[in-house]
Amino acid sequence: MLAHRMSRPNRIDQTFAALKIARRKGFIAYITAGDPSLDRTIEFALALERAGTDILELGVPFSDPLADGAVNQMAAQRALEAGATVPRLLETITELRRHSQIPVVLFTYLNPIYSYGFDRFLSDAAAVGTDGILILDLPPHEAAQNPELAPGGPLARIQLIAPTTAADRIPIIAGAGSGFIYCVSREGVTGEQTSLATNIAQRVADIRAHTSLPVAVGFGISTPEQAAEVASASDAVVVGSAIVKQIASFGNEPDAPPRLEALVRPLAEAVHRV
Repeated sequence: MLAHRMSRPNRIDQTFAALKIARRKGFIAYITAGDPSLDRTIEFALALERAGTDILELGVPFSDPLADGAVNQMAAQRALEAGATVPRLLETITELRRHSQIPVVLFTYLNPIYSYGFDRFLSDAAAVGTDGILILDLPPHEAAQNPELAPGGPLARIQLIAPTTAADRIPIIAGAGSGFIYCVSREGVTGEQTSLATNIAQRVADIRAHTSLPVAVGFGISTPEQAAEVASASDAVVVGSAIVKQIASFGNEPDAPPRLEALVRPLAEAVHRV
């Protein structure tokens, strides 16, 4: 069964369509919203776009991010301590849209948005200019059992497929997705790795057998060489922890945005050259 497309294109669909025409792979960057501040998040988003980022993932700060490694956990804690909340994050996206049309995906756990109000969150997020949502701890079968959690509306519902996902569940998960499929490259939590999994190409092929959506691969990618290798087997590459780690190092410095741009540009260029 092929994954359905949303009834109207959003920025994610338009970006992947443009990449396909240009015969380029996509580069997706992840940062934690509010680390070290929400004002700086806007500056970082614009720096990432200048560096060649095609799609921006914003992590919604949460106190118990179980799928994240230490780097992203500490970033979430810094963001929470700096006063990042869901309403303030949505205001930040409103401000970002005054300067940029880069596609934005919210990378989140269910608890923060369920506390906000699920339907209200989806509506408000779309209204401020969010394009997609990836809920790490909401499997498709749980959404099917809870009508208020079912996919719908203008936000692309990004789905995760992990190395531990059983073969018979891949078509179910892919069929519930829109925007793109996020293929987790290895078991465990987010974080930089010195080497890549050896079966990425086969895992992407297994997913493509059940969906026409683009397949993005992430978790553990941290160098231009790794990014290029993954791009050769996928439609897009996601880099997160390697970026967040550097933000932890110099995020409060006056020259942080241009330094972040310089850090990310070689990663994006490596992906785009494939």
